[in-house]
Amino acid sequence: MKPGVHLRVARATNDLEAVIRFYRDGLGLADLGSFRDHDGFDGVMLGQGNQQYHLEFTLQRDHPVAGAPTRENLLVFYLPEANSYCEAIERMRAHGYEPVASQNPYWDRGGATFEDPDGYRVVLYNGAWSK
Repeated sequence: MKPGVHLRVARATNDLEAVIRFYRDGLGLADLGSFRDHDGFDGVMLGQGNQQYHLEFTLQRDHPVAGAPTRENLLVFYLPEANSYCEAIERMRAHGYEPVASQNPYWDRGGATFEDPDGYRVVLYNGAWSK
């Protein structure tokens, strides 16, 4: 991929409002846009305006989807600054989300894992990603 590519991670949900609360209110992602009844889909894009990624969640009425297939379906955010990491954990807890034990103990040694309403997991990792 060339520089300047923007990544969208998209997935369906059965409870769009609960997922929005988890990712927007709990994680603190910004609402970048949304749509209603676009060819039978409702959706929202969440992220940070200055980043090269965002998440899209969609709901298609009358077409239920299954939750996460395993506890290893992870979205990992590396938070190298201790203050930012602690603030992120406290924000999740303030919105009613508590850490869960990670399937892979590596994530518990340096971070905290949270499960979204569909069973997908988000890791907040206190460290920098290195190649």
